[in-house]
Amino acid sequence: MSLDLISLENIQNFAHQYGYWAIFLGILLENLGIPLPGETVTLVGGFLAGSHELNYWLVLGDAVAGAAIGGTFGYWIGKLGGWSFLLQVGKVFRISEERLLNIKEQFSQNAAKAVFFGRFFALLRIFAAPLAGIAEMPFNKFFFYNLVGASTWATVMVTLAFFAGRVVSLEQLVAWVSKFAIAALLILIALIVVPLWLESRQVKRATGE
Repeated sequence: MSLDLISLENIQNFAHQYGYWAIFLGILLENLGIPLPGETVTLVGGFLAGSHELNYWLVLGDAVAGAAIGGTFGYWIGKLGGWSFLLQVGKVFRISEERLLNIKEQFSQNAAKAVFFGRFFALLRIFAAPLAGIAEMPFNKFFFYNLVGASTWATVMVTLAFFAGRVVSLEQLVAWVSKFAIAALLILIALIVVPLWLESRQVKRATGE
């Protein structure tokens, strides 16, 4: 997909032209795994609400509905076909099924946190729901954390843009939020990878390798 197509200017134009449908569909499609900047779409919606071009509550409702429904579709995609797809990917990268089962078990233990907090992390917002399906998280439990997570994330993003958009430009706001999401993802990766690396080193020392 062309970067020009999903530029901030074009997102604003779509929002002006299609209003609430643009916001709902943009967030929904991102949660289905299509590379659309759902976070930016949400910020644009909140910004337009702050300038009285759109209604705050309708924008917020669109954002919550798009994120929650998209996450639900993602969950069922992961549950119905995600594991077989993951096994194929594992073969390509030479990751054993045993290792994948171990990763699946570890994710299952933290699935609720991933579904709720994943909204605030770049990329994880897209993959948390399918991974929850792959990990066979009970749907009732997923539905609760997905809805609460979607509502919390949407409220923060829309409200932030609604008020902050009055004192800073939309471009600056989007840049700040994007940098925060990427930084948060890098920190999360470090918190996961570093302990695994240290554990691997301890095992090698214990076995004399």
